Amino acid sequence: MANEVHIHNGPLIIGAGLAGLSVALNTAPQPALVLAPVELGAACSSAWAQGGIAAALSAQDSPEAHAQDTLAAGAGINDPAATHALTEMGPGVVHRLNDLGAPFDHNADGSYVLNREAAHGLARVARVGGDLAGKKILEAVVAAAKAAPHIDIWEGAVATGLIKSDVETVIGAVVERGGRTIEVYAPVVVLASGGSGGLYAVTTNPANLRGEGMAMAALAGAEIADPEFVQFHPTAINIGADPAPLATEALRGEGATLITKDGYRFAFDDHGDGELAPRDIVARAVHRANTTLGGAYLDCRTAIGAHFPHEFPTVFASCMAAGIDPRVQPIPVAPAAHYHMGGIRTNIDGHTSLRNLFAVGECASTGVHGANRLASNSLLEAAAFGERVGQKASRAAAREMPRFAPDPATILRPAQPPRLTPEALKRLRDAMQAHAAVIRDEAGLKTLLQTLDALEATFKGALPLVAARLIAQCALQRRESRGSHYRKDHPETATEGQRTFIRLTETGLMQMETQKEVA
Repeated sequence: MANEVHIHNGPLIIGAGLAGLSVALNTAPQPALVLAPVELGAACSSAWAQGGIAAALSAQDSPEAHAQDTLAAGAGINDPAATHALTEMGPGVVHRLNDLGAPFDHNADGSYVLNREAAHGLARVARVGGDLAGKKILEAVVAAAKAAPHIDIWEGAVATGLIKSDVETVIGAVVERGGRTIEVYAPVVVLASGGSGGLYAVTTNPANLRGEGMAMAALAGAEIADPEFVQFHPTAINIGADPAPLATEALRGEGATLITKDGYRFAFDDHGDGELAPRDIVARAVHRANTTLGGAYLDCRTAIGAHFPHEFPTVFASCMAAGIDPRVQPIPVAPAAHYHMGGIRTNIDGHTSLRNLFAVGECASTGVHGANRLASNSLLEAAAFGERVGQKASRAAAREMPRFAPDPATILRPAQPPRLTPEALKRLRDAMQAHAAVIRDEAGLKTLLQTLDALEATFKGALPLVAARLIAQCALQRRESRGSHYRKDHPETATEGQRTFIRLTETGLMQMETQKEVA
C-alpha cells in the first residue's frame, strides 16, 4: 500500500528541542512544521541541561574572552569564525530568552546571577532556578512555539529517512506517526534531532537519542564532521540508573571538590586547575579514580551544604531518591556520555553539503566546539544558531516555493531502516561503552567494529548502527589523543590539529573528504 503524502509549503523541522523550536520561531512568515518524537519538552537533552547558558553578560567579561576560553577548551580544532559568531551572539540571545519568559536568576540590581564553570576564565553562566536552566528555558520556548500561528507541531512523529529529488537535493522525509507512514514533502528540511548519548550504556542524555539524525543525513549522502569526538561529563551520579542523573558542573564552580573515599583530591594529579580543568581532562581523572583509586566522589558538604535543596534542587532530588544526602555525604560519580561535538557538517548558517538540507544543534557540527565543548555552550549554540538557521531556512523556503512541485513518482525514497531489538540495542550500548568511551585503543575499537558487523548482519541500515560505525571508524582512524578523544595507544597530540570530514559511499564504506568549505 502506498504511503500517505503530505505537502508542507515551508520549512520542515525534524526535532523539537531548544534548537528545533528556536528555528521554528524564526521562520515567520514562512509556515514551519515541527516533528516532535515525543510530547514537547520531554525526553530531549535541552530540557535536562542543568548548569545554564554561557554568555558575556558582566562588565568584566567580553565575547572575545568567551571565545578564547571556547577555543582553549576545543583543543586546537575549533572553527574560529563559528566560535566568534557564537560568543558575539551570546548576550543578545540571553536577553531575548529572558524577554520570552525564561526565568533567569537575577541579583537585586537586576543583573544576571552568574556561575563559574570548568575552563571558563570567570563567572559567565547565567542560571535559572539553580540547576533548572534547560527545563525552564525550554518551557518558555515551548509556550511561545505553541502560541505562534505560523508553527504546526506534530507530536509523536518520528522521521526515519530523507527524501531526495536527485542525489544532491533533499525535499522531505519519511515519517512514522500513529502507526502510519507519511511522506512529508517540503522545500527546506532542517535536522535538529539531538545527539547520540543513547548509543552508550552510561549516558546523561535521554536514551532515545542515538544519533539517528546524523545517520539519516549520512545515508542521504551528506558530509559528516568529527564524529569521533564525544564528550563524557565527569560527574554523572553513579547509582546505576539509565539515564544517569547529572551533577551539574556548577557545583564544582561553587567550590565542590572531587575526592577518593579517603578524602584525597585527585583532580590536581592531572591538571593544575583541578576540578575546574576542561571536561575531557576531569572525565579521565574521574575514570582513573574509579578504576585505580577505589572510587570517585563529588564532595559538596562544605561548598553547598545546607543550601543544596534551594540552590540545586534537581541534583538534590536525584541524590535523595538514591538514598544519598549530599548535604552530609559525598556523591559517587562517574563519567557518562553527554554531548556529541561531531555530527552533520554545516557552516554557521546551518547549510549542509546537500541542497535544501539544514542542520542545527547537537546533531550538527559547525566546528564551534572543537574537540571538547566548553561547559554551558550547548544551550547557547542551540538558541543562537537556531535563530540564525531559522532565518536562513525561511529565506531558502521562500526562494524554492515558486518551483516546488514534488513528484512522488520520480523521487528518491530512503530504505526503511530496521529497528533494533532490545537485546541488540543492549549489545550495541555495552560495546560502545566498553570500547569507544573515555579511554580508547586500537584493539577495543576493532572489537567494537566486529560487534557492529555482527549486528548489521541482522539489522543492516539500522540508524543507531550507522551512527555508531561513524564514531567507531573515525576513532580508529584518528591515531592521536585530542580533547575528548583519548587513545591510550596514541596518547600524544599531533602538532597541527585537523578536523575529520567523511561521507558514506554507495558500498557503505567511508571515504575521507578534503577540508573544503560547505557552501
